[in-house]
Amino acid sequence: MPRFPVHAVDDAPEASRESLRKLQTKFGKVLNIHGEMAHAPVVLAAYTGIQQAIAEHGSFDARIREAIALAVGAVDNCAYCQSAHTAAGRQAGWSLEQTIALRGGKQIDGEDKLGTLLAVARQIAGNVGEVDEGTWQQALQAGWAVGELSELFTHVVANLFTNYFNHYAHTELDIPAAPGLAGGTV
Repeated sequence: MPRFPVHAVDDAPEASRESLRKLQTKFGKVLNIHGEMAHAPVVLAAYTGIQQAIAEHGSFDARIREAIALAVGAVDNCAYCQSAHTAAGRQAGWSLEQTIALRGGKQIDGEDKLGTLLAVARQIAGNVGEVDEGTWQQALQAGWAVGELSELFTHVVANLFTNYFNHYAHTELDIPAAPGLAGGTV
């Protein structure tokens, strides 16, 4: 059972309304996660601020961003984020089977370089930021620059923010469940 009722734009705290309105426009509705975040304007502002920084300064394309989100959501066992990023990953060009593989930590044919980046992301998410030297070196040897590995940290943190919030708030799915999750199909 959710811990926070979902705010609509009109009943959200005044300081959350503009951000919530923009998110409603972007997604076609107020998603449960955003309506729950709206209770504390600082939470919604932090979320939108991280997203804005990534949009303005990030160098990863949508496919890579969604692969990172799928990997982190799986490490954190966040059903909401896995579901949201399965849909977004499909829009970014991943097949349904590939989104399942990305969540499961399986290698995708022709994506060896990406696999090394996701190994770093999984360790960041699963080991409180610690990444072993071998995994780090494999990513460098695959061609990821130090700046890209630094940027990866922001993408992981953005996903941890929403994953942890969903666990904290007990956010209910208001989007189709990802395959392999309760309510989803395989």
